[in-house]
Amino acid sequence: MADFKNLIVFQKAYTIALEAHRVATGIRGAEYLSLKSQIIRAANSIPANIVEGRGQESPKEFARYLRIAINSTSELEFHLIMAKDLRVIRDSNFSSLLTKLVQVRKMLHGLRNHIRNSVPTR
Repeated sequence: MADFKNLIVFQKAYTIALEAHRVATGIRGAEYLSLKSQIIRAANSIPANIVEGRGQESPKEFARYLRIAINSTSELEFHLIMAKDLRVIRDSNFSSLLTKLVQVRKMLHGLRNHIRNSVPTR
């Protein structure tokens, strides 16, 4: 399989991970340590699963890792909503990340569907 760094969805997911990390590290207060950690973990999981899936031997396995990445976008969205509602991140940071997250989720669905439709069924 081709290099994961050439995938636009990876590049966009990596940008989200960096931005989410910057936003999360700005969260103050010991009571929010878990939320901060969960934001970073979920954001990192998206590009990490693209990378791990790209290294698999079969398209079916790659599609499975893309499903995990999609699930991580939903998890990150939840944590960002929580952070916004608790007023520990700015609305502008939330909006920026959410817009990018929705775009990446759509791209992941599209790539996964493309892979699944191009794999011959037995």
